[in-house]
Amino acid sequence: MVEDSVIVLGAEVFNDHCAGCHGRELQGSIAPALRNTSFRHGSSLDSIVRSIQHGIPGTEMIGWSEVLSSDDINSVATYIIAVQDKPELISRGEKELNLTTKLYKLKIEPLVTEGIEKPWGIAFVDNDHALVTENKGNLRWLVNNKLDPEKIVGIPFSYASDAWGGFMDVAVDPDYESNRWIYLSFSSNKTKSADKLAPGMTKVVRGKITDHRWHDEQTLFQVHDSLAISGGTRWGCRFLIDKEGYLYFSIGDMSRANDSQILTRPAGKIFRINRDGTIPKDNPFYGHKKYLQAIYSWGNRNAQGFAQHPETATIYTSEHGPQGGDELNILKKGENYGWPVITYGIDYDGSKISDEASHAGMRQPITWWTPSIAVGAIDFVDGKMFSKWKNNLLVGALKFEELRRLVVDGDSVKEQEILLKGYGRVRDVTMAPDGSIFVLTNTPDAVLRIVPEEGI
Repeated sequence: MVEDSVIVLGAEVFNDHCAGCHGRELQGSIAPALRNTSFRHGSSLDSIVRSIQHGIPGTEMIGWSEVLSSDDINSVATYIIAVQDKPELISRGEKELNLTTKLYKLKIEPLVTEGIEKPWGIAFVDNDHALVTENKGNLRWLVNNKLDPEKIVGIPFSYASDAWGGFMDVAVDPDYESNRWIYLSFSSNKTKSADKLAPGMTKVVRGKITDHRWHDEQTLFQVHDSLAISGGTRWGCRFLIDKEGYLYFSIGDMSRANDSQILTRPAGKIFRINRDGTIPKDNPFYGHKKYLQAIYSWGNRNAQGFAQHPETATIYTSEHGPQGGDELNILKKGENYGWPVITYGIDYDGSKISDEASHAGMRQPITWWTPSIAVGAIDFVDGKMFSKWKNNLLVGALKFEELRRLVVDGDSVKEQEILLKGYGRVRDVTMAPDGSIFVLTNTPDAVLRIVPEEGI
């Protein structure tokens, strides 16, 4: 008879390391379900233990033997087997809405927990209105912290949402009050086919919204059909409009790692354009007709966060690594960030990607995370509500379901603190105009607001 303590430990380890991909109730998320399903690689305790220890070749299921102890792995496997017949054993883990951190007691306000599907990006128009993208292809208003049930119609078609594409980020023009421009990124193909193998590429547009209708759309970035990729993943795409008014956006390596080093191809790059889609004359490849002139940096595996320091104006980016090697970088014009020539991670099947972690002419991250936390969106704390965290960097994590606070000093990270853990895959984090913190989560899909309860 299995001891209850083993199942309890297994639930804890599963929630800390596995739920971000497989779902807190083992229902599946970006990784397959582990309940009410057949186990392709064996359903016995030994089979599941081997899969956890060594990973599954040809998939993104990594081996955990160097991260988890043998007891932890055995307990997780035992837990997975136990809940097949007894789903009541699933540790759903009701989350505290009041948390104590190093400098603040936090109040977590779940603003939206129903009616929203895979929220991906959020951008505030003013203190009472924000726009939220849903990865499956919707754009929604958040009005006075409540989800508007009426969806915005006429928005562009997107596809491949289950392959890390779909509808992605949203940004609001700094001069929105006078020009009403809204910016969107999404995975696009020429035929507007839902087929995930249809050749496509990340596209950037802007448009306006009147009475829940999208109109006056303008294409800002779209590559030639010859550069579209079939069956790609890691599409990007995060936005930043900097203090000078330039629009930055990312495109991931689309599972074509070597393309990241090829300046005639869009994958694995960070781009900078003017807000009307024209190319800034000081871009590193401006006037070089054989290159993509919007490129600002390259060798970027999949940048999932941009943030500009409120005082120094330095731009920081977060970047997904493979199995390990998630990065925090300082963005520099015309620089090569090395992927896949250099990396602090290994491939999902445990094989080496590169023998080098550094190389002449390639920039180093200011910090990295191994094992991978699946680093996501980032934003700097600004405003008076969290004055003790002034200029600290908030960092979201998908796989580890975390929101972290980093004390950043130039090109070094002095401190890290985990603020949230296990509330869901942190997809986006942003500072609201009133100084509160808004967090989008997937699995479960939610919009959370964080405010200080009181100083400590």
